[in-house]
Amino acid sequence: MQSTFMNEYVELVKEYPIYSAIVQFAVLGTLGDIFSKWMQKGKVFMPYKVVILVLKMLEWAFLAICIKYAFVGFQGFVDSLISHQLLPGLGVFGRAFWVSVTMNLQFGLLLVILHRFLDNVIVKQNNWENIDKGMWSLIWFWIPAHTITFMLDKPYQIGLAAVWSVVLGLILGYYNKTTTQ
Repeated sequence: MQSTFMNEYVELVKEYPIYSAIVQFAVLGTLGDIFSKWMQKGKVFMPYKVVILVLKMLEWAFLAICIKYAFVGFQGFVDSLISHQLLPGLGVFGRAFWVSVTMNLQFGLLLVILHRFLDNVIVKQNNWENIDKGMWSLIWFWIPAHTITFMLDKPYQIGLAAVWSVVLGLILGYYNKTTTQ
């Protein structure tokens, strides 16, 4: 039996799919950025100035809209390919895997570039160093993570994707800490 909180969460996500995606990513995506900086530089109270923090939240809010549309669109895309027998229907796992692969290898590349571009605009720099690592994260992190995500009921998918952004922030923060010392 689901808790009242989870029932209210599901209803909120169903009633306000875009707004709920915006809030979840603005909070959790930014939190992932903060955790990453904490791990790289040691736990300072706030690794970003307030203005940068607000701009990062707005960046994540914008990315959330793109991500929400991609989630819906790529699920329809894969369902259409399966119904036309252009992809094998392999049950829940197979469908989730194909949605994850097609989305990450098409939209994911654009998202990595857009995310870096917006990060550069926010901090007023032109840093494209290691963009290839962001691209590789689509293979080693996002395809497996989103395969799990797309196995869930739709109301939980964006929330888990936002949580994955925190997880990736922790992983990248740890990796950058150990490689820069």
